[in-house]
Amino acid sequence: MADHVMTWEGIAEYFDAKQGDEGDLWHRALINPTVLRVLGDVAGKRVLDLACGNGALSRQLARSGAWVTGVDGAEGMLVRAREREAREPLGIVYHAADAARLTPLQDGAFDTVVCNMALMDIADVEGALREVSRVLLPGGRLVASIVHPCFEQGEHSAWLVERIGPATQVSRKVGRYREPFESTFFWRVGPGEIWHTRWYHRPLSWYVRALSATGLAVTALEEPAPTEEFLQNDTEGEWIKQIPLHVVFGAVKLGGGEAAR
Repeated sequence: MADHVMTWEGIAEYFDAKQGDEGDLWHRALINPTVLRVLGDVAGKRVLDLACGNGALSRQLARSGAWVTGVDGAEGMLVRAREREAREPLGIVYHAADAARLTPLQDGAFDTVVCNMALMDIADVEGALREVSRVLLPGGRLVASIVHPCFEQGEHSAWLVERIGPATQVSRKVGRYREPFESTFFWRVGPGEIWHTRWYHRPLSWYVRALSATGLAVTALEEPAPTEEFLQNDTEGEWIKQIPLHVVFGAVKLGGGEAAR
């Protein structure tokens, strides 16, 4: 079996085909409904989609009335995003930039930053959060989703499926929770071929401390539950009803009227 460590640039074509215009099943029917609920009404707001990939979420937010800017570090992702924008203009502006060095963006330029399933893939996430705080207005919000560090730790976590009499019991095996470490995420791209991308495990408390250090205070914490569409189309749906594999959090930038209330 072919096994390759890939960059995000290297998987851009595959990722775009997988996500399409509305996101794959896991984004569309498991993660995004909670992200959008925590975001709330974005009409008329200036929104930064950080690590926007092929722009699937950017387009959804623009269709909801937001003024959207997308940023990604992989130019191959942005080529696909810009092609989709050219086919259906929604006023989205895309920039190529490292998440920890958002040099194209001005201080206080955004009401909201959304980072969907990407913070765990960013090596310098502390730098990225400092940049998020910089580009947000006081009282502005960050909404982000990540793999659930309590239950999803790459090669150090797994489902346990046990037959106990006539019943099947599912639980989750986890290890190395407290220590941050680098790992890989696998993509089964075809028969006999697996690609890996790098990601970083950090405990929940680590994220809260990192947010606080940049002046961002957590105001929401949700664990997405599978929708009916997900339950009908993915064998892990019934298991994820019991044990969440993702976290969505909201945070506000302190220093404005909204933060003071």
